[in-house]
Amino acid sequence: MHWGIVPAATAAHGNMPRTMKEIEFKFDIPRERLAALEKEVRTASATRTHLLARYFDTADGDLAAHRIALRLRKEGRHWVQTLKAMGEAGPLARLEHNVTLDAAAARAPVADPARHHGTPAGERLDKVLAHARRPLLVETFCTDIWRIARRTRVGGATIELALDTGEVYAPQGASGARQSSAVCELELELLHGPFEGLLAAAQRWRARHGLWLSSLTKAERGERVCALQRGESLPLAVRASLPRFGDAAELGTIDGAALQRAVLACTLAQVLPNASEVAAGNEDAEVIHQLRIGIRRTRTALRELDALAPGVLRTAQWNEPLAEAFRALGAGRDPMIAGQLLAPALQADGAPRVAELSGAPATRPAQAVRADAFQAALVDMLGHCGAAEAAALPPAASACATAAPGELIGRRLKKLHRQLVRDGRKFESLPAPAQHRVRKRAKRLRYLAEFVAPLFGERKVQRYLRRLQAAQDVLGDFQDTHVAQALYTREAARDPHAWYAVGWLAAQLPGQARASHKALGRLSDARRFWSGTQKSRP
Repeated sequence: MHWGIVPAATAAHGNMPRTMKEIEFKFDIPRERLAALEKEVRTASATRTHLLARYFDTADGDLAAHRIALRLRKEGRHWVQTLKAMGEAGPLARLEHNVTLDAAAARAPVADPARHHGTPAGERLDKVLAHARRPLLVETFCTDIWRIARRTRVGGATIELALDTGEVYAPQGASGARQSSAVCELELELLHGPFEGLLAAAQRWRARHGLWLSSLTKAERGERVCALQRGESLPLAVRASLPRFGDAAELGTIDGAALQRAVLACTLAQVLPNASEVAAGNEDAEVIHQLRIGIRRTRTALRELDALAPGVLRTAQWNEPLAEAFRALGAGRDPMIAGQLLAPALQADGAPRVAELSGAPATRPAQAVRADAFQAALVDMLGHCGAAEAAALPPAASACATAAPGELIGRRLKKLHRQLVRDGRKFESLPAPAQHRVRKRAKRLRYLAEFVAPLFGERKVQRYLRRLQAAQDVLGDFQDTHVAQALYTREAARDPHAWYAVGWLAAQLPGQARASHKALGRLSDARRFWSGTQKSRP
């Protein structure tokens, strides 16, 4: 999904600049469903427009590095210069400013940053260019898009449907080859009316045509094709980041519901781009790994923060599709861990070679992510975050919020920490399922601590997390050995050579259990960051 949420709208006439408040969902379309979807969009009231755009950046890619896009696009007879930048509120916010150039402008006008002076997006651009080593703008890539658009009304809201097909391409290289990326996406933009109408329309079109949410912008596609043109590749996996609470956290005015939204938006900022990649067919192990981490963090947020504003999060409704996708995406991980990470150590110890371990996932990663229930949950969660932004709710506007979320979070952190220390003292005698629960509880404690780090002070939280991470590392090794032992035991039924691995792995477990016991013991001495005064008391 792609959102654009910017300051209040102003009218646009002639060559007057336009600052728009844009809120939209964006979906990728399976090729086999394109004809049916196009037929439904292309009614008598629809328009078909050819959009040719040129994007600009510095020679060092400073704009892309700061997630800023500057383009000139020909829309009918006019050229429009557009500046887009990520907002400060989180991954669902985007600053955007448009300037329609004079009709008599040159056929290929030059991008001019001065056209955006005095706007929030323009200030972001000016700051980046002021610190750039080579601030001169150059053309980087182009888009050639055919757009079929029409308006529809759902639930009292007026929505624009825009079906974009075409390509993003880099200038022709010295070899004569031209790198490109196909575009096949549907955007639903709220023009006016209640946000709930947009959300209902998004769910309806998604379910009807098997669409999946996409966070990949045309600008990001362009950055990728340019990298390929240079013979390079860009990292695609998106890692976790801290939530943004804005001024409310600093002033101590954030309430429980606003805190929930900020954390949920943060976890979805990791889930969405990785899910977009996987749904499009990318099976890179790191992308899938980061998607699973994002899903686990989201489930932790739903579980641990629900009490901050009871009944606001639809935890029961969202949790099962997330859990199902997590399991499906992890089905291929265990054989990989055993076969790629532990097999070399086994062979170095003289173990006989075992055929490739079975256990390939029954569901391809793309299928798991495109699943109707998972996509419906993503749209709904993003709708939950976006509804407040669309209505411009202040951070302390929820009537359901509790009075002191900081105290509730502190109590939850204390309880998880106490449970870990308690189980650590008897870790070696716990049954295997209980030992596995200790590892999962450690992850929940880590994620919850990361969620609230900006509220309690990031340095204090990081000191605590260093101890917790050390315990997580040894617990992870211990669990991986358990999983590998189970896989080799199953494999031994058809290949007796696997019994060597079973015994070798069994011999590793007592030492890893002792290491886990010690690491959890050291956690008991860690300074509890939630026990003192918060950086900003909610």
